[in-house]
Amino acid sequence: MKRSSGVRLCATAAVSALSLALVTGCGDKGSDDSGKSSGKDGAKPAAKALSAAELKKLIIAEGDVTGYKVGPVEGGIPDESKVKADDAKCDPLVRTLTGIAPGDPAANTSRMATEDKKDPTDDATSLDDMADGKFEDAIKESMDLDVTVVTLASYDGDGAAQALKSVSEAVKACAAGFSGEQDGEKGKFTKVSEEKSSGTGDESVAFTTSNDAGKDGVMPLHAEVVRHGNTLATYTTINIGAGMAKKAYTVSVPVVKAQAAKLK
Repeated sequence: MKRSSGVRLCATAAVSALSLALVTGCGDKGSDDSGKSSGKDGAKPAAKALSAAELKKLIIAEGDVTGYKVGPVEGGIPDESKVKADDAKCDPLVRTLTGIAPGDPAANTSRMATEDKKDPTDDATSLDDMADGKFEDAIKESMDLDVTVVTLASYDGDGAAQALKSVSEAVKACAAGFSGEQDGEKGKFTKVSEEKSSGTGDESVAFTTSNDAGKDGVMPLHAEVVRHGNTLATYTTINIGAGMAKKAYTVSVPVVKAQAAKLK
Protein backbone atom coordinates (compact mmCIF):
# COMPACT_ATOMS: atom_id res chain seq x y z
CA MET A 1 0.00 0.00 0.00
CA LYS A 2 1.39 3.40 -0.98
CA ARG A 3 1.64 5.93 1.81
CA SER A 4 3.26 8.96 0.20
CA SER A 5 0.03 10.56 -1.00
CA GLY A 6 -1.32 10.76 2.53
CA VAL A 7 1.89 12.22 3.88
CA ARG A 8 2.00 14.92 1.22
CA LEU A 9 -1.68 15.69 1.71
CA CYS A 10 -1.09 16.23 5.42
CA ALA A 11 1.89 18.50 4.74
CA THR A 12 0.05 20.67 2.24
CA ALA A 13 -3.17 20.77 4.23
CA ALA A 14 -1.26 21.95 7.29
CA VAL A 15 -0.34 25.07 5.35
CA SER A 16 -3.47 25.49 3.26
CA ALA A 17 -5.71 25.62 6.30
CA LEU A 18 -2.98 26.81 8.69
CA SER A 19 -5.21 26.16 11.64
CA LEU A 20 -3.86 27.59 14.87
CA ALA A 21 -3.40 24.03 16.08
CA LEU A 22 -0.88 23.95 13.21
CA VAL A 23 0.67 20.50 12.81
CA THR A 24 -1.33 18.79 15.54
CA GLY A 25 -3.78 17.80 12.78
CA CYS A 26 -4.78 18.33 9.15
CA GLY A 27 -7.68 20.50 8.02
CA ASP A 28 -9.34 21.80 4.86
CA LYS A 29 -11.39 24.79 5.89
CA GLY A 30 -11.76 28.13 4.16
CA SER A 31 -12.19 29.53 0.69
CA ASP A 32 -9.83 31.01 -1.91
CA ASP A 33 -9.58 34.52 -3.40
CA SER A 34 -11.94 36.41 -1.58
CA GLY A 35 7.81 46.83 10.30
CA LYS A 36 10.75 47.13 10.46
CA SER A 37 11.25 48.43 7.01
CA SER A 38 14.02 47.35 4.72
CA GLY A 39 12.47 49.91 2.42
CA LYS A 40 13.89 52.05 -0.31
CA ASP A 41 11.04 54.55 -0.55
CA GLY A 42 9.19 54.46 2.76
CA ALA A 43 5.43 54.97 2.79
CA LYS A 44 4.37 56.83 -0.35
CA PRO A 45 0.77 57.21 -1.51
CA ALA A 46 0.15 54.54 -4.14
CA ALA A 47 -1.84 54.47 -7.37
CA LYS A 48 -5.26 52.91 -7.79
CA ALA A 49 -5.45 49.28 -6.75
CA LEU A 50 -5.13 46.46 -9.25
CA SER A 51 -8.13 44.24 -9.89
CA ALA A 52 -8.34 40.57 -8.92
CA ALA A 53 -7.97 39.65 -12.58
CA GLU A 54 -4.77 41.70 -12.84
CA LEU A 55 -3.36 40.12 -9.67
CA LYS A 56 -4.04 36.62 -11.03
CA LYS A 57 -1.80 37.44 -13.99
CA LEU A 58 0.97 38.57 -11.65
CA ILE A 59 0.96 35.81 -9.04
CA ILE A 60 3.34 32.87 -9.52
CA ALA A 61 2.04 29.96 -11.58
CA GLU A 62 3.19 26.43 -12.44
CA GLY A 63 6.58 26.60 -14.14
CA ASP A 64 7.61 29.90 -12.55
CA VAL A 65 9.54 28.43 -9.60
CA THR A 66 12.22 25.83 -10.35
CA GLY A 67 11.90 22.83 -8.03
CA TYR A 68 8.38 23.68 -6.88
CA LYS A 69 4.87 22.75 -7.90
CA VAL A 70 2.53 25.75 -7.94
CA GLY A 71 -1.24 25.59 -7.86
CA PRO A 72 -4.38 26.60 -5.95
CA VAL A 73 -4.27 26.71 -2.16
CA GLU A 74 -5.58 23.32 -1.10
CA GLY A 75 -8.46 23.88 1.28
CA GLY A 76 -8.49 27.58 0.44
CA ILE A 77 -7.77 30.69 2.48
CA PRO A 78 -9.92 30.99 5.63
CA ASP A 79 -12.72 33.53 5.88
CA GLU A 80 -11.16 36.54 7.62
CA SER A 81 -14.26 36.96 9.79
CA LYS A 82 -13.45 33.59 11.40
CA VAL A 83 -9.79 34.33 12.11
CA LYS A 84 -8.82 36.57 15.03
CA ALA A 85 -6.35 37.01 17.87
CA ASP A 86 -7.41 37.29 21.49
CA ASP A 87 -5.64 40.66 21.51
CA ALA A 88 -6.64 42.80 18.52
CA LYS A 89 -3.13 44.22 18.14
CA CYS A 90 -1.99 40.74 17.07
CA ASP A 91 -4.67 40.35 14.39
CA PRO A 92 -2.26 41.30 11.56
CA LEU A 93 -0.06 38.33 12.51
CA VAL A 94 -2.93 35.84 12.57
CA ARG A 95 -4.11 37.11 9.20
CA THR A 96 -0.65 36.85 7.68
CA LEU A 97 -0.06 33.36 9.07
CA THR A 98 -3.32 32.12 7.59
CA GLY A 99 -2.67 33.59 4.15
CA ILE A 100 -5.10 36.49 4.60
CA ALA A 101 -3.83 39.84 3.31
CA PRO A 102 -3.39 42.37 6.15
CA GLY A 103 -5.29 45.64 6.20
CA ASP A 104 -8.15 46.36 3.81
CA PRO A 105 -7.14 45.36 0.26
CA ALA A 106 -9.30 46.14 -2.75
CA ALA A 107 -8.47 42.76 -4.32
CA ASN A 108 -6.40 39.67 -3.53
CA THR A 109 -5.53 36.21 -4.80
CA SER A 110 -3.48 33.29 -3.47
CA ARG A 111 -1.41 30.32 -4.64
CA MET A 112 0.49 27.47 -3.00
CA ALA A 113 4.07 26.50 -3.88
CA THR A 114 5.16 23.04 -2.72
CA GLU A 115 8.77 21.90 -2.89
CA ASP A 116 8.98 19.02 -5.36
CA LYS A 117 11.08 16.32 -3.70
CA LYS A 118 11.15 12.58 -4.28
CA ASP A 119 9.20 10.91 -1.50
CA PRO A 120 11.34 8.15 0.14
CA THR A 121 8.19 6.05 0.55
CA ASP A 122 7.40 6.12 -3.18
CA ASP A 123 9.26 2.85 -3.76
CA ALA A 124 7.49 1.08 -0.89
CA THR A 125 4.57 -1.09 -1.97
CA SER A 126 3.55 -2.61 1.35
CA LEU A 127 3.80 -1.86 5.04
CA ASP A 128 6.43 -4.60 5.30
CA ASP A 129 8.81 -3.00 2.80
CA MET A 130 10.62 -1.09 5.53
CA ALA A 131 12.20 -2.36 8.71
CA ASP A 132 11.00 -1.18 12.10
CA GLY A 133 12.01 2.42 12.68
CA LYS A 134 12.91 3.01 9.04
CA PHE A 135 9.34 3.72 8.07
CA GLU A 136 9.00 6.45 10.71
CA ASP A 137 12.26 8.02 9.52
CA ALA A 138 11.03 7.88 5.93
CA ILE A 139 7.77 9.56 6.88
CA LYS A 140 9.65 12.41 8.57
CA GLU A 141 11.92 12.73 5.54
CA SER A 142 8.94 12.79 3.21
CA MET A 143 7.51 15.72 5.17
CA ASP A 144 10.80 17.65 4.97
CA LEU A 145 9.65 19.98 2.24
CA ASP A 146 8.77 23.66 2.16
CA VAL A 147 5.14 24.54 1.52
CA THR A 148 4.51 28.24 0.95
CA VAL A 149 1.23 30.09 0.62
CA VAL A 150 1.62 33.27 -1.45
CA THR A 151 -1.04 35.98 -1.32
CA LEU A 152 -0.99 39.06 -3.53
CA ALA A 153 -3.18 41.98 -2.46
CA SER A 154 -3.61 45.45 -3.96
CA TYR A 155 -4.67 48.59 -2.11
CA ASP A 156 -5.92 52.09 -2.85
CA GLY A 157 -3.94 55.12 -1.67
CA ASP A 158 -1.32 54.31 0.93
CA GLY A 159 -3.23 51.21 2.10
CA ALA A 160 -0.38 48.83 1.27
CA ALA A 161 2.15 50.83 3.31
CA GLN A 162 -0.27 51.09 6.24
CA ALA A 163 -1.04 47.35 6.12
CA LEU A 164 2.65 46.44 6.15
CA LYS A 165 3.19 48.87 9.03
CA SER A 166 0.45 47.12 11.01
CA VAL A 167 2.29 43.79 10.62
CA SER A 168 5.62 45.33 11.64
CA GLU A 169 4.06 46.91 14.74
CA ALA A 170 2.35 43.62 15.65
CA VAL A 171 5.66 41.73 15.47
CA LYS A 172 7.01 44.01 18.20
CA ALA A 173 3.81 44.25 20.27
CA CYS A 174 3.23 40.47 20.27
CA ALA A 175 6.83 39.33 20.79
CA ALA A 176 5.90 37.47 23.98
CA GLY A 177 3.37 35.36 22.09
CA PHE A 178 -0.36 35.47 21.51
CA SER A 179 -3.46 33.32 21.33
CA GLY A 180 -6.06 33.27 18.63
CA GLU A 181 -8.63 31.18 16.85
CA GLN A 182 -9.74 30.04 13.43
CA ASP A 183 -13.28 28.77 12.89
CA GLY A 184 -13.62 28.42 16.66
CA GLU A 185 -10.44 26.35 17.03
CA LYS A 186 -8.08 28.02 19.50
CA GLY A 187 -4.31 27.90 19.56
CA LYS A 188 -1.33 29.64 21.11
CA PHE A 189 1.94 30.91 19.70
CA THR A 190 4.57 31.13 22.40
CA LYS A 191 6.72 33.87 20.86
CA VAL A 192 7.23 36.06 17.79
CA SER A 193 10.68 36.99 16.50
CA GLU A 194 11.63 39.38 13.73
CA GLU A 195 13.86 37.90 11.02
CA LYS A 196 15.97 39.33 8.24
CA SER A 197 13.74 39.94 5.26
CA SER A 198 14.51 39.10 1.64
CA GLY A 199 15.22 42.72 0.72
CA THR A 200 12.92 42.57 -2.29
CA GLY A 201 10.34 45.21 -3.07
CA ASP A 202 10.08 48.71 -1.61
CA GLU A 203 9.92 47.63 2.04
CA SER A 204 9.38 44.39 3.89
CA VAL A 205 9.11 42.68 7.26
CA ALA A 206 9.79 39.03 8.10
CA PHE A 207 9.09 37.09 11.27
CA THR A 208 8.82 33.63 12.77
CA THR A 209 6.31 32.37 15.31
CA SER A 210 6.67 29.38 17.61
CA ASN A 211 3.76 27.06 18.25
CA ASP A 212 3.69 24.41 20.98
CA ALA A 213 2.79 21.26 19.04
CA GLY A 214 2.65 18.94 22.04
CA LYS A 215 4.75 15.79 21.74
CA ASP A 216 6.47 17.16 18.66
CA GLY A 217 7.68 20.16 20.65
CA VAL A 218 7.88 23.72 19.37
CA MET A 219 7.08 24.11 15.69
CA PRO A 220 8.21 27.25 13.85
CA LEU A 221 6.18 29.01 11.17
CA HIS A 222 7.84 31.65 8.99
CA ALA A 223 6.27 34.60 7.22
CA GLU A 224 7.26 37.67 5.23
CA VAL A 225 5.27 40.62 3.88
CA VAL A 226 6.78 42.65 1.02
CA ARG A 227 5.45 45.86 -0.49
CA HIS A 228 5.79 46.41 -4.23
CA GLY A 229 4.21 49.84 -4.76
CA ASN A 230 0.55 49.47 -3.79
CA THR A 231 0.68 45.67 -3.86
CA LEU A 232 1.63 43.44 -0.93
CA ALA A 233 3.08 39.97 -1.39
CA THR A 234 2.56 37.83 1.71
CA TYR A 235 4.47 34.57 2.13
CA THR A 236 3.90 31.93 4.81
CA THR A 237 6.12 28.84 4.85
CA ILE A 238 5.93 25.68 6.91
CA ASN A 239 8.17 22.60 6.78
CA ILE A 240 6.76 19.94 9.09
CA GLY A 241 9.67 17.54 8.66
CA ALA A 242 12.27 20.20 9.40
CA GLY A 243 10.30 21.32 12.43
CA MET A 244 10.09 17.77 13.79
CA ALA A 245 13.82 17.29 13.23
CA LYS A 246 14.63 20.67 14.83
CA LYS A 247 16.26 21.71 11.56
CA ALA A 248 16.30 25.38 10.62
CA TYR A 249 14.41 26.62 7.57
CA THR A 250 13.09 29.97 6.31
CA VAL A 251 10.50 31.43 3.98
CA SER A 252 11.21 29.72 0.63
CA VAL A 253 13.77 31.95 -1.10
CA PRO A 254 13.12 30.64 -4.65
CA VAL A 255 9.42 31.41 -4.24
CA VAL A 256 10.08 34.97 -3.04
CA LYS A 257 12.53 35.62 -5.88
CA ALA A 258 10.17 34.24 -8.53
CA GLN A 259 7.24 36.30 -7.24
CA ALA A 260 9.33 39.46 -6.95
CA ALA A 261 10.46 39.04 -10.56
CA LYS A 262 6.85 38.98 -11.73
CA LEU A 263 6.06 42.17 -9.83
CA LYS A 264 8.89 44.26 -11.31
